[in-house]
Amino acid sequence: MATYQARVLVIANQTAGSPELVAALQARQQKGPMVPTLLMPAVRNGFAGKEETRDRLDDVIEQWREAGLPAEGVVGDPDPAVAVQETWDPRNFDEVIVSTLPGSTSKWLQSDLPHRVQQITGCVVQHVEAGGKREPNYGPVPEKDRDALGLFRLHAQKDR
Repeated sequence: MATYQARVLVIANQTAGSPELVAALQARQQKGPMVPTLLMPAVRNGFAGKEETRDRLDDVIEQWREAGLPAEGVVGDPDPAVAVQETWDPRNFDEVIVSTLPGSTSKWLQSDLPHRVQQITGCVVQHVEAGGKREPNYGPVPEKDRDALGLFRLHAQKDR
């Protein structure tokens, strides 16, 4: 008897290979068996755009498989909302994840893609923000910034 596996549609492009998305998929896998399908919008219209995207898609799928994710992939229309409309079928997918760049750097967030995907699919969409977090710098304050930092502290104490 086969075990049920959730079928998860993952819409990602620049963030498809990000550690944040891979971690989110691994966390989802811990909840129960699942097979993610990466929907990657083409970089541009036409055959050449799809072929260029296919190479990137194949690289990411291989990365996901190395991370223990039994992934599949498909190249979609350059417009991510159109790609979802053309790919979505409730008989083929159970869940949806949208991965974007952070905040104002994300064209997908500017166009409210996670909400639009929710409207298209009727599913609750998990949003993964990836690729924009910088590592904190714990080193000493650079010499050029020490005076400014001291002036800030002086002014902050006066304002109390």
